[in-house]
Amino acid sequence: MVEVVIDSIRVSLMSQHRIVILKDVDSERFLPIWIGPYEAEAITVSLQQMEVARPLTHDLLRNVLQALGAEVLRVNITELRDDVFYARIVLRVDGREMEIDSRPSDALALAVRVHVPIFVAEAVMEEAATTPETSVESEEGGEEAEDERLEVFKDFVESLDLDDIDSGEGDSES
Repeated sequence: MVEVVIDSIRVSLMSQHRIVILKDVDSERFLPIWIGPYEAEAITVSLQQMEVARPLTHDLLRNVLQALGAEVLRVNITELRDDVFYARIVLRVDGREMEIDSRPSDALALAVRVHVPIFVAEAVMEEAATTPETSVESEEGGEEAEDERLEVFKDFVESLDLDDIDSGEGDSES
């Protein structure tokens, strides 16, 4: 398993979908995952430590787990099958470890609330992660270097088949 952090959440210019970008903590690999706007909002609210009047769904989940004495240990993104990502929330309950199936967006929204590490299976990283191409010349290029680093995301977004995205509920994980 590869430890990652949430690098950013990007907005698709062509739809209301969002992309969460996970970054390998030990390298320059980035894993983009399409998520829905509500899940993106839930992650952003927590990352930016915004106050909300009433608990959001992921706050409720955190509160229920705490009230039941469960401890969230980590979040694992375990598989990519047919362009769908799968995740597991790893808990400790009454001294034993258990895993709960989850969409990655929900698992990430919980992880940022309870401050636990996020891991991605190496096979998923190998299949879906991208690595920006850099050169010594571009690292000294200021704005030009930034453009080159973002080029990998442009290539990724341009390669997407947007006709396959359903305009219904949820995100591409389901």
